Amino acid sequence: MKPLLIALLIIFCVHFSNAQTTPQDTTKIGYELGEDENVINDTIQLPEILISKEKLDPEARKQFLLLQSRVYRVYPYAKVASERLTNLNKGMANLKTNKEKKKYFKIVEGYLSNEFEAKLKKLSRKQGQILVKLIHRQTGTTTYELVKTLKSGWKAFWSNTAASLFDINLKTKYAPYTVNEDYLIETILFRAFETGRLQNQKPAIVIDYDTLNDSWVKRAENLKK
Repeated sequence: MKPLLIALLIIFCVHFSNAQTTPQDTTKIGYELGEDENVINDTIQLPEILISKEKLDPEARKQFLLLQSRVYRVYPYAKVASERLTNLNKGMANLKTNKEKKKYFKIVEGYLSNEFEAKLKKLSRKQGQILVKLIHRQTGTTTYELVKTLKSGWKAFWSNTAASLFDINLKTKYAPYTVNEDYLIETILFRAFETGRLQNQKPAIVIDYDTLNDSWVKRAENLKK
């Protein structure tokens, strides 16, 4: 998780005087699963799941609820990353020299290490990969590209290479129209926004949920033929 931690701290490097973490809603809703990766195996490969009126089988339901728990955990970080990036683009315009930028990053990185490091270290590998996807959803840019832009291509290369050792690809994009897990993530977000479980932030990647859901319904129908 260290490479992802470094990448996220870089992304969060912006206007620390105004930095505020998004408080996580700790309200318990429905059936909850713990995040003990040694107890619950998150590498089980299940058939594509279609969320419909039909009940899921027990194993599919367990995996869906586990995914839901992870999305609830990491979405606030993706939301903060988008906010910080917006402020960063504005703030960087005021920094004219490399010396100013280096000093800025050094101060902010120290602050953000205290602000976020302990929390991010608690994320599991799977949570980290979901966070990478959600950062792309909210910013329109992969975590890899954000690191490359804010630091350097060399730093981005090694961050991604090291992250791959932990099954985390910083280049991963959010693709709900083609990746079943991403469709499920979007379903979880859609429901959470409607119920107020999560605070909706306009994403950089605009998705029409009705169209998305219809496309997966048709795909499921075609598989049954």
